[in-house]
Amino acid sequence: MSRHAFEERFFRIARWASIAFFVAITAFPLLVMLGLSFRPVSSLLNEPGRLLPRPSEIDLDGYTRILSSRDDGGFGFAGFIGNSAYIAGVTVVLSLSFGILAAYAATRLRYRGASFINAAIVLVYLFPPLVFAVPLFVMFTRLGMRPSFTAVIIIYFAYTLPLALYMLRNYFSSVPVDIEEAARIDGASRIGVIRHVVVPLSAPAIATVGIYVFMSAWDEFLFALLFLVEDRDSWTVALGINQLEANVGTPTTVLMAGCVVITIPVVVAFSLAQRFLTEGLTSGSVKD
Repeated sequence: MSRHAFEERFFRIARWASIAFFVAITAFPLLVMLGLSFRPVSSLLNEPGRLLPRPSEIDLDGYTRILSSRDDGGFGFAGFIGNSAYIAGVTVVLSLSFGILAAYAATRLRYRGASFINAAIVLVYLFPPLVFAVPLFVMFTRLGMRPSFTAVIIIYFAYTLPLALYMLRNYFSSVPVDIEEAARIDGASRIGVIRHVVVPLSAPAIATVGIYVFMSAWDEFLFALLFLVEDRDSWTVALGINQLEANVGTPTTVLMAGCVVITIPVVVAFSLAQRFLTEGLTSGSVKD
C-alpha cells in the first residue's frame, strides 16, 4: 500500500470514528433523559442501574404529572410552557422588527457618529446581567410592573436587540447595493426595499438571529426569578425546572419528563428555522 493510499484510508476511518464518537457523547445524555422519563418509579427503585425501560414497562405517568395542573395533582408545566412561548415569541418579534430596521440604517444610511454608534452596539455584553439585576428590580418595582410579563419582555428585548442588530448589520452589508437601487428605480420606497429585497435575501441571517433570541428568552432564569417568582401562574419553564430540582421529593422520572417537555419546543423551533434557513440559502435573488 502506498503512502497516499494509507493516509487516505486512515483519515477516512478517523473521520467516521470522530463523527461516531461525538454523536455518541452528544446523544447519550439525551437518550438517558428520554429513557428515564418513561420508566415507572418502582422499576427505577428496583433496578437503578438500568437506564432504558423495557417495552412492557413504558409509563407516561411522569408526563401526566408534569403537564397536569396543581389542582389535578401535577406540576402545571403546560401553563409554564405557554408562558415561556408567549414571552419568547414576543421577544423574537420585537427584536427582529427593530433589529432589521436598525441594522439597515446602520448599514446603508450615513449620519454623524455612525462609526461610534456601531462600535458601541455590543458594549452592553461587556457587563454580566447580574450587574443590571438590582437596578432593574428596583425600577420596575417602583413602576408597579412586578410581577408581569411586560417587564421581562422589555428586559429580554433590550438585552437581545444589540447582538441581533450586530449580526444583521454584518449580513446586510453583503447584500448587493445594485439590487436595492434597481428596486428604487422601479418605484419601491425605502420600506419596500427592506421588505421585498433585503429581508428575503437575508433570510438565513434572520432565521439565525430568531433562533438565538428565542433560545435566550426560552430558558433565561435570572430575570424570570426576579420578576415572576411571586406569581406561580406567571412562571416560565426555567422556574418550573428549578422547582423540580429544589424539591428533594421529586422522582427522577418526573424530573426527566420535565426536561424532555421543555426541550421539545426548542427542537421544533430549531427544526422549522433550519428548514427556512436552508430555503433562504438555496433560493436565488434574481428570477430568470
